[in-house]
Amino acid sequence: MPETTLPTPEAARPKITDAVCINTARVYDSCADRSCVSGLPVTFTDTALAVLANAVSVRPRSAEILNVFSEIERVPFNTGYYSVDATYYFRVLLDVYTQQPASPETVEGLCVYSKKSILYGADGSVKVFSSEFTPEVDTQAAPVTTNPRAVIQVASPILLAAQYNPDADASDVVTPLIPESVGRRFNGEFRRQTDENAPLVSVTIGLFSIVRMERDVQLLIPAYDFCRPTK
Repeated sequence: MPETTLPTPEAARPKITDAVCINTARVYDSCADRSCVSGLPVTFTDTALAVLANAVSVRPRSAEILNVFSEIERVPFNTGYYSVDATYYFRVLLDVYTQQPASPETVEGLCVYSKKSILYGADGSVKVFSSEFTPEVDTQAAPVTTNPRAVIQVASPILLAAQYNPDADASDVVTPLIPESVGRRFNGEFRRQTDENAPLVSVTIGLFSIVRMERDVQLLIPAYDFCRPTK
């Protein structure tokens, strides 16, 4: 039998004692994206290419998001709107089967996916100076701007499929620019696959992400009382 919750008596409810001004991040616009990204080429390190040289087929195992780099630019002739260019870096694990009747060997690779979103971020670019000082040196903290910032939330990606094509022409494959922070997550060094004559491997990834456009603002909110611990 479900429990019945009685309404709180009016006398026991906390009363608003004041209206205070706080500084917080306000969300001006957001969008959700659920897509199935297919045909993403996989970039391998020299360690993985040595295993793929004798590959017969590959099978998808898992994928994880390593990092997301984003850039914000103002949209011309449309006041208050900004374009968010997000670049996703995925680490994928693949099971490689060779001609030998043995268990598959797992290799890792990198996939890069870019997507652009246009969101409303309001207009009000000013510089903010603070009286705080950095602890290392006796200098005032550098000023910051109130330009909107993009916040990207990404759920765990799903590696849906892997396509192995040993006879494909790799001359049209562009080696992505790999940041140092991403490259350190892999075992080995990245090289151009065209120089190794390696077969092409592409994957299909299920991706769900939310992009928010935030800006620091001052809001007037009702306040009840200071929060004190009760135990």
